[in-house]
Amino acid sequence: MLDGALLVRRQRVPLRLSAASYFGGLLFGLALAALILVQLGVPTAALWQEFVVQTFLTSQGLGQTVTAMIPLVLVGLGTALALRVQFWNIGIEGQLWLGAMAATWVSILDLGPEPLRLPLILALSMLAGALWIALPLALKLLWDVSEVISTLLLGSIAFFWVQHQLFGAWRDGKTGFPTSPTLDAAERLPLLGWGQVHAGLWLALAAVLLAAMVIGVTRLGFYARAVGANRRAARAAGLPVLMTVAVFVLGSGALCGLAGAVIVTGTEFRLSQSIGAGYLFSGIIIAYLARSNPLAVLVVSFLLGGLYTAGGVLKVFYGISEAMVLLVQGVVLLSVLCAQLFADYRVVARRPA
Repeated sequence: MLDGALLVRRQRVPLRLSAASYFGGLLFGLALAALILVQLGVPTAALWQEFVVQTFLTSQGLGQTVTAMIPLVLVGLGTALALRVQFWNIGIEGQLWLGAMAATWVSILDLGPEPLRLPLILALSMLAGALWIALPLALKLLWDVSEVISTLLLGSIAFFWVQHQLFGAWRDGKTGFPTSPTLDAAERLPLLGWGQVHAGLWLALAAVLLAAMVIGVTRLGFYARAVGANRRAARAAGLPVLMTVAVFVLGSGALCGLAGAVIVTGTEFRLSQSIGAGYLFSGIIIAYLARSNPLAVLVVSFLLGGLYTAGGVLKVFYGISEAMVLLVQGVVLLSVLCAQLFADYRVVARRPA
């Protein structure tokens, strides 16, 4: 007779099992989401049309999905880099806000000549994101202060700072609304001639390829794998633990700051109170589902962007509320996350002694 069962974490997850659990969870989540939407009055025949055909198989829908994917790639990749060295960056939105503020600051002050203004915006946004995560990094390395708390609190500070600026010195004088003035043409990312898809796509792809090369073929990537597996053992082996953690964590903040600049210069063209909403959970979900693999981050971000695009269509054409759209998206994502349990763990029967 069996005395019970134990869940034992696998030392290595086979690719076939990981893929099966991932797509199994995705299909289950989509089926459950479809059931909810049908109960809310969405025609059954429209589900395939909206979730697949209009989102991924038409030029307009695919363009919207790719546009939504661009900042998701950057925040997901930033989160993945930090997780590589066991640093939980819960301040994604704070670093994104700082990057967006840096972009707005350059625009408002008209810093530099016009041809160099966009590169200056992108560079300063990355610097701002890196500086905003530098304090939690220092607290973690020097006094072992939990980065979960420090990054989260700094995210709130960044949001209130944005509020202060938008209701104060940066308020648009023409409209009176709490948004910054519109960016000039020279401060915007150029469109690629496909819907609203802009040159931020090349930045996201370049970031993914660079991260994949660093992690896959460089000594720094080897150090990160060792530090992520066991920081104490890596230090005992003489590896540069502090340098490795600092590079990956600062890179994480820089990518999240770049995401803020990409949103401001690529789609919104101004700073508002809503541009950073939702990216915290999106970045964590993307990094987890991709298992901190840069190339997988690209795939997961694309699928999540499609889910956001389909949610927007449901709100406009079927009168589904924002809350229900978020619920449907959460059901799909939670199903995928739960399905990973079957890949990460195996059931071991426990027999009586």
